Amino acid sequence: QVQLVESGGGTVPSGGSLKLSCVASGFFAEGNCVAWSRQVPGKEREGVAAIDTDGATTYADSVKGRFTISQDNAKNTVYLQMNSLKGEDSAVYYCAASPCGAVIAGTLNPFEYNYWGQGTQVTV
Repeated sequence: QVQLVESGGGTVPSGGSLKLSCVASGFFAEGNCVAWSRQVPGKEREGVAAIDTDGATTYADSVKGRFTISQDNAKNTVYLQMNSLKGEDSAVYYCAASPCGAVIAGTLNPFEYNYWGQGTQVTV
């Protein structure tokens, strides 16, 4: 059973930066596919970035050029560097993971992932 814990959220002014971390208790022998998504009350969860076990990345158009997803396999950690933050980026951010064989690699659809963290609040 994989457990994910997000951290790094907070309150920043518009134009500021935050770096979120997602630490996994363990990962999948067949490779890890991880995604960050976000949700505001009353709206559907939105995928923002994804990374596969080879390091290939995918981004939503709304964050392209501002957010960077990366991973440190030695630390079982996936990061989301968020720059040039805007008010519309305010949300609870979640990381999610699945074995890469169980999802379309790079998918931003958060509902394709099986394991979820508890979320971290970002307020801009």
